[in-house]
Amino acid sequence: MKKFPAISILFILVSMLQFLFLNSCSQSPVKKEIASGQFIIREFVPLSNWNIDTNGQKNEQQEIQKSILLDYSDAFRSGFIIPTMNQVKEGQFEFEFSVKNTGSSAQKFFYKIYYQNESYKFSVCDELDSTRQNIYAWENFYGSWEEVKKTFVETLTIPADNQFHKITDRFRIVGNPRNEERYYSQTTNDRWKRNPRVGKYSFMLVVTMEENLQKNIIPGYVQDISLKNEDAFVNPYFYFLYGPGKNLKNTIFMVSPYQLKVIAKPDPGAGIYIKPRFFNADKDARYFCKTCGMDSGLYRNAPYEQFIHYIDATTKMSNIPVIADVLKDNYSVMDYNWNKQFYRKDELVAITASTTKFPCQTVTSDPENHKITMKNPGTQFGKWEKQNVGIITRHGFTYGKWTVKAKLTELVNKNNLWNGLTNAIWLIAQEQSEWNTRRDCTKEGYMANYYGGQQDKRVRTVAYSEIDFEILKTVPYCPSYLLPPAYNIGLPDDKDINRWNVPFPEEIANNPGEIQVSCTNWDMACWEPRDFNDGCRTISHGGKTFWVHRWDKGYRALTEKTPEMDDELFGSGYYYFQIDWQPTQIIWRIGPSKDKLRVVGYEDYTITSVPNNQMLLIITQEYHNTKWWIGSPYSQDNIPFPKNDIVGEIYEVTIE
Repeated sequence: MKKFPAISILFILVSMLQFLFLNSCSQSPVKKEIASGQFIIREFVPLSNWNIDTNGQKNEQQEIQKSILLDYSDAFRSGFIIPTMNQVKEGQFEFEFSVKNTGSSAQKFFYKIYYQNESYKFSVCDELDSTRQNIYAWENFYGSWEEVKKTFVETLTIPADNQFHKITDRFRIVGNPRNEERYYSQTTNDRWKRNPRVGKYSFMLVVTMEENLQKNIIPGYVQDISLKNEDAFVNPYFYFLYGPGKNLKNTIFMVSPYQLKVIAKPDPGAGIYIKPRFFNADKDARYFCKTCGMDSGLYRNAPYEQFIHYIDATTKMSNIPVIADVLKDNYSVMDYNWNKQFYRKDELVAITASTTKFPCQTVTSDPENHKITMKNPGTQFGKWEKQNVGIITRHGFTYGKWTVKAKLTELVNKNNLWNGLTNAIWLIAQEQSEWNTRRDCTKEGYMANYYGGQQDKRVRTVAYSEIDFEILKTVPYCPSYLLPPAYNIGLPDDKDINRWNVPFPEEIANNPGEIQVSCTNWDMACWEPRDFNDGCRTISHGGKTFWVHRWDKGYRALTEKTPEMDDELFGSGYYYFQIDWQPTQIIWRIGPSKDKLRVVGYEDYTITSVPNNQMLLIITQEYHNTKWWIGSPYSQDNIPFPKNDIVGEIYEVTIE
């Protein structure tokens, strides 16, 4: 008999244990027919009236996974409803199942439907003990009837005739399905504060008998999901599939093979709303139009707003008084070096980056071509301005694959000179409010404020969260306090070109056309992750190694950089950028098409605190102060003011 090494036997045992655990806590296999002591259930179909694909076409032969696009009409303050009256005549999904009474006399049965988002969830079982609920399972997005006090529904009297009898009912998926008080404003249930998640939903039917309800054998907190067991919600999927409800007498639970994939596609051509908080409708409305403004129709239905950057007065620059089109005027590194050296301090222009004075002037929504156009406006001599531009979505989500198809501005010209802009695609907390706070940080707490130094206090929870793509001309290094490269700053000696026109270090000069894709998670310096640390560290994913960096243990963000070619990302007709935000990890991808995305950044719960609150998407072209990007070869102060408008276009946003 062949002998196996001890390590092989250990591997086999571990694999068997993993197999047993995974199968003990994996969703129960779907059965067409299930029998209990008094009845049999079969033919549970949760979406019997939905056969429309995401292109709006009827599809009678649709696969086991059905899809639906979120309806954005009137969803801003009511939250998303799945489905709406625009999608299904009744405004609800219909479900059906058949029951056979196998008892000796006619009787009634009681049923309830549950749903759960399967794409963005925690396992419902504890990692080490599948008979216990995972401590994060209550965070999963699950629900039942919209009215939570409606528990199990009574059937008509079913005769003991050895026949199956069809039961039909309706339900819909809504925000805040547990009616949690934290999402209320006084007496109003603000369902939009916990919108349904995108991704796949499963459906579970539970059928039981009256005695299990009257005697509270099925606890009240399972019948009514708004109730807690002591201080915690109980996930009904855990309770029935793995917990105490698994072996209840005269109770059947059945998970349907049909799943529903929910996709959000906020149409860039459907309008841009302007917040009165930033502008006056009477004074600032000169550029308002049908698809950009403050009217009630845009308030209710526009999926985007014009984004207005917060301008930190301490980020003032001393800019050279030069106007040029860096991308088109053949502006050279020699031009850059000359202007850097030979303008006197009293000739420099003291500015900060700015934002638009007139809303809708620099952003337009095109309903015919379904796109948004953004413009960093050109400037005039004496009217010095480097103006940021951007848009932000208006409907928040927790988790999802956020994919943007866009043609943003090129960043460097053929001489490898930067135009001063950063292309940014980022997620940000929807509101800094109690309803939108993150999961508690149990070790030391979060730094309390986005802005704040080392003396900032630490707190149990915060509402701030941010996940970024920031793409610009900077260095690829994972920085240290002794930061390469070492630049020769030159001298203002106009008699010797070699003294003022000094070359870049070799590592910069050898990578013309290269920009950095920076991927950042703002975890607010929560020390809870197992491998939380500062400095440069590595993390591997999919066979690739990424260098992650945090300046110190009080620094609020963790960043990675991947070098890419400017012409590849911004020189073609469009490019795709994706933030894949999951409960335990964040993956950044880019690519020329949606089916050819490559990973450029990866962070997970072992090194950073992954946010679990509701976020919005922002897309910007903005003038960063290069003091934020230590080691960058060019300084924003020495980049000319833009002569012409610098244009970026957004063609598609998908969250799924």
